[in-house]
Amino acid sequence: MHVLGNPGPGGWGSVLIYNEYKKEISGGSKETTNNIMEMTAVIEALKLLKRPCNVEIYSDSAYVVNAFEQGWIYGWQKNNWKTASKEPVKNKELWEELIALIKTHNNVKFIKVKGHSDNKLNNRCDELARNAIP
Repeated sequence: MHVLGNPGPGGWGSVLIYNEYKKEISGGSKETTNNIMEMTAVIEALKLLKRPCNVEIYSDSAYVVNAFEQGWIYGWQKNNWKTASKEPVKNKELWEELIALIKTHNNVKFIKVKGHSDNKLNNRCDELARNAIP
């Protein structure tokens, strides 16, 4: 994910890997936020999976990873899509789409990786995202 200003023009990128197969996808928007691009990268990748499977999602987005791995998403749902501070959860429609996609798979695990480091695939996703900015 890469956004020029926040909000501003931005892009997202994902690399899907299954055994020896690899597919790269990307897209962008003229007016977006970093959080929307981070979520869109995961959503668009999951949409390409043709059947239920075990999925590992590697992301440098603490926002996306922590929402699931720290259980924020379940608290938001329980509290009628309100944060702990009683504010409406931003990007509710994207969270709902992501939850629906996750439910179609056997197991989905989110793994946090350090952004802008020596992670080759994360760096490739950043490159895809930068190149997709309109």
